[in-house]
Amino acid sequence: MKNKISKKIIAILTIILFFNYTLVLSTTNKMYLESVSSTGERRVNLIGRTIGLKLYTDGVLVVGMSEFEGIDGQMYEPYKNSGIKEGDMIKTINGKVISNTDELVDIINESDGQDVSIRYQRESEEIYTTIKPVKGEQGDYMLGLWVRDAAAGLGTLTYYEEATSSFAALGHGINDVDTNKLLNISNGELVTAQIISIVKGQKGKPGEIRGTIDNSISIGNIEVNSEIGVYGKVTNFDYINKVKLEEVPVAARNEIEEGKATIMCQLTNEDKVQNYEIEIRKIYRLNYTDNKSMLIKVTDEKLIEKTGGIIPGMSGTPILQNGKFVGAITNVLLNDPTQGYAIFSDMMLQ
Repeated sequence: MKNKISKKIIAILTIILFFNYTLVLSTTNKMYLESVSSTGERRVNLIGRTIGLKLYTDGVLVVGMSEFEGIDGQMYEPYKNSGIKEGDMIKTINGKVISNTDELVDIINESDGQDVSIRYQRESEEIYTTIKPVKGEQGDYMLGLWVRDAAAGLGTLTYYEEATSSFAALGHGINDVDTNKLLNISNGELVTAQIISIVKGQKGKPGEIRGTIDNSISIGNIEVNSEIGVYGKVTNFDYINKVKLEEVPVAARNEIEEGKATIMCQLTNEDKVQNYEIEIRKIYRLNYTDNKSMLIKVTDEKLIEKTGGIIPGMSGTPILQNGKFVGAITNVLLNDPTQGYAIFSDMMLQ
């Protein structure tokens, strides 16, 4: 998946840098589900379309530190003994809630070089520290921290559940490109995307779906970024009603069989989602800890010709077998782009 993100050093150096990156599959093993209940009569509309995701952090994320030159020509590292590390989330400064990098920069400049009290979060722990800002060579006060407050990228919208007006995408969480940790978000937006090109995957070199979310249309609100997917509520029902596919029942994992199945994905900007054949090679029925529920292999020559197999951007592509939704693609094997993993549908719906 292709993303663009912004970084800003806390200073007059309010440089915003945009990077393109792949949303990484998290390998953290946590017990998300102690048990998976029956999917009962739940039904969903599969989507399989390329979409954009805009995510906003809950606070500002520290993604790096750097020494800088002060107005006196000396080099400074104000953060050095503060205890703050990459991956920490700054929540408040001098008691003021920080929502974005602009607010942070303003408060640091208002300090006039006096110590500032910072509350930050590391995983579930809240920590307090103080830092004395230093005036940089351009005249603004700085901490020497690089921070980010947003991320954006491409993925595949997996399904829409009409009964709850909810959606699910990706089948894995979105990690920050610098810290490689799950991005802790306050909110986000699901938007339309335009595919620009397809880079074919090769052994040892994953391809990608290249696209843009410029001039996009809002589809819904993102509420959760979890290890097993991105979730939220649809607000643009006109769009969903136009792109949703036929409603299908959700398969319990004991209904899934090794053998032929179908994936449904979009590789051009044409409205129609195409079906491609795959093979479910292994099923890990007792796996409740991560999103590697099934080993799959692309067997459709048309898809292999277009993409080489599974490529970043296809995460979240729904899988259909025997008329039921059985899961979604989550990642690719680097040594064989025709193979990868998928998550069970029952895990996504929990």
